Amino acid sequence: MGDYMYKLLIVDDEPLVRRGIKSLVDFDTLNIGEIEEAVNGEDALNKFLENPPDIVLADINMPKMDGLSFSEKAKKANPSVKIALITGYDYFDYALQAIKIGVDDYILKPVSKSDVHEVLQKLIDKIKDSGTQKEIQKTLNTLLSEEQLGTEDTYKEVIQEILDKEISNSEFSLKMLSDALGYSSGYLSGLFKKLYGTTFKEYLIKQRMEKAKLMLLTTDLKNYEIAESIGINDVNYFSARFKKVVGESPKQYKERVRKADDK
Repeated sequence: MGDYMYKLLIVDDEPLVRRGIKSLVDFDTLNIGEIEEAVNGEDALNKFLENPPDIVLADINMPKMDGLSFSEKAKKANPSVKIALITGYDYFDYALQAIKIGVDDYILKPVSKSDVHEVLQKLIDKIKDSGTQKEIQKTLNTLLSEEQLGTEDTYKEVIQEILDKEISNSEFSLKMLSDALGYSSGYLSGLFKKLYGTTFKEYLIKQRMEKAKLMLLTTDLKNYEIAESIGINDVNYFSARFKKVVGESPKQYKERVRKADDK
């Protein structure tokens, strides 16, 4: 069995949380062979520098040195380390600060077995295939530069760029978007709701209908052709969703707007 065994560092000032994480996950299936614990960011940094781990799970709120400060120092010492922050703070400011530092993911308290397993698997996948999202990461790095960092518009710009590229992909999903951004689906789902006041699914449908409206007015494409070009394979589903979102059928919309333009 020649698989590489990963080193994990768990950083939390609460012994019960550390013990809980260790008991939640079958580390053998993830090829995690060495697990070290630290009680705060200061302790963690010392252990990190002595015996560098591949993956870190660290609480944000700790005495002596918080999780963000530790992550910043750890990433400077070893940029390739993968870090997920454990946090009860579902606040936007932390997300922005963490992205700037280079934190890879989040686990929201109370932690569950599926959350920990999903995040650890994602971090290991990142280690295995660090080049998978290089193009998107380049865009992220450009958009999340010093001058631009600090507004919700920055996140929206990044998300919109990916949506524009994938709008014709009928398979496009929240999971694909979260993979592209390097977050867990659960975390991105909450962040999306906070940014747009609606779910990812509803927002994607609205975006698709906006594009359909434009195509109805600027092309002579048939409904099934428009549907396919916005990632919907069933023309009846397209017509029904269009009517629900816009308030009239594609044909009625096209006729009404063109009549108004002719006046």
